[in-house]
Amino acid sequence: MVHFADSLTFSGRKVVAAWAALPFPAFPGSSLPDTFSAHQQDVPWQPLSSAREQKVGGCFAQSVVLRGVCKERPSSGCPGQPRSPLHSCESPEEVLQQYLHSLFPGAFSTAHVLQQPCDTRPPFPQFFSPLLTRRGFLLEKAQGSSSAGVESVPVLAALQSSPALRALLAGLCRQLRPRNARCCSSFFAAGVEQDDFQEALEELRTLCQCYEPGSGADGSEDEADSD
Repeated sequence: MVHFADSLTFSGRKVVAAWAALPFPAFPGSSLPDTFSAHQQDVPWQPLSSAREQKVGGCFAQSVVLRGVCKERPSSGCPGQPRSPLHSCESPEEVLQQYLHSLFPGAFSTAHVLQQPCDTRPPFPQFFSPLLTRRGFLLEKAQGSSSAGVESVPVLAALQSSPALRALLAGLCRQLRPRNARCCSSFFAAGVEQDDFQEALEELRTLCQCYEPGSGADGSEDEADSD
C-alpha cells in the first residue's frame, strides 16, 4: 500500500485519502454512462479517511476501481437525446476514464473496471438498505420485507491525492502546537528530543502546504500527459 500511495504522490506530497461507494449507485438495467451522467455535480462516493468531503474538481492524482458492472457495451443514451461523451465510449474502462477526466481535468488518473462484484454473503454484515436487490442494485421502492439478504454489490473505490487532505494535515498541526503540550508529553516521555519534535512539526507544516489548491499544478499536468 505504501508503494501504491507513492505512485499517486509527487511535488512533495506523501498522503492519499480513501473513498468508496458501497454499493455503487446503479439501477438494474441502467448503463454505466447513464449512471455517471446522474453524478456530474457530485461524485458518487464518500470519504473513508478523515478528510472532509471535497468539491468536484479538486484532485492531483487518483486511482479508481469499479467492480460488478454489467458486461454489455454502453448504451447510446436516451432516444432523441444527443450522444454524450460518456455514451460515445467503447468500453466500461473508457467510460470511467472519461468521467474522471471530466470531473478532475488535468489530474493524473488511472481507472480499472472488474466484472466480479464484491461478495456480501454471510458472514458479511447485512447492514444494507431494503432498497437493494440481491445483486446490490438500487430499487425505486423496497420489495416487501424479504430477509434473503444482499449476496453481492457493485463497488467503486478510490485513492486520491487531493486538496481535501490539507484540512486534515492542518488540524494535526494545530493539535501539536506548543500550547497543546499535554497531548505531546507522551512523545517526550518516550525519549523524543524537543529538536526532533520541532523538526517533524515543521516538516508536517511543509507537507500541509503541498496540498494547497493549485500547488504543484505543473507537476500534475505533466503526470497526466504521461498517462
